[in-house]
Amino acid sequence: MAKDETSRGAELLALGWTAEEVRKYEELWEYRQRWGAINLEPEDRQALRKAEGLLPKRVAGKGSAKKAIQDKAYYQWLSFYREAMLGAAAALGLGAGEEAAWAIVIEEEQRALDYYQPVLGLPDTLKAKLLMPLREQWTSEAGGRTLEFDFIAPLEALKARQATNWKPLRAEDAANPKAYPVLEAGDAAAFRAKVRQEMVTFIRTTFPSLKDSDKPEPAADWSKGA
Repeated sequence: MAKDETSRGAELLALGWTAEEVRKYEELWEYRQRWGAINLEPEDRQALRKAEGLLPKRVAGKGSAKKAIQDKAYYQWLSFYREAMLGAAAALGLGAGEEAAWAIVIEEEQRALDYYQPVLGLPDTLKAKLLMPLREQWTSEAGGRTLEFDFIAPLEALKARQATNWKPLRAEDAANPKAYPVLEAGDAAAFRAKVRQEMVTFIRTTFPSLKDSDKPEPAADWSKGA
């Protein structure tokens, strides 16, 4: 299989596969692209062959462009929560210049992903679970004033509209599950700088698809498109 092709999950959805079946296929496809089929379990290789046996053959030279990281399920899950937080800012009573610590953490995670462009297949997303306690640690140490944000409600509302296998951002047993620290401008900038440094280090050294990357750390003022 050509390395620049994308998985064909959308075509499988059109054929009647469930969202969960397509998610599993895409994870296996991403893993094979990066590590090769020999590293997959026999039943996983069989599942891939089953899926691809249902799909029409692509014409040589007509492969799709590589799937953008912003279109990966994990990245979209982060975007979903970030948008929910930003959308709730006015109702929560954030003042001018104030920023929510949780929103900053997600923004910095996406910034690191934009820069390093990991595969975000199954090996990466399994390692990304290690970010859950780190997010809790960072936000618990953020300081500022504490508001309340219902982290479960946005996901429940989404599930009421469409099928999704997305999980909550926070663990069920999280301490203070609605705690939502909010920082004034100066404190927010200092908190962002701390999280930025630690987030970049974590993603660069932990995600398997970046194991052989020699890309240097992004400049302090780096932003997507810069």
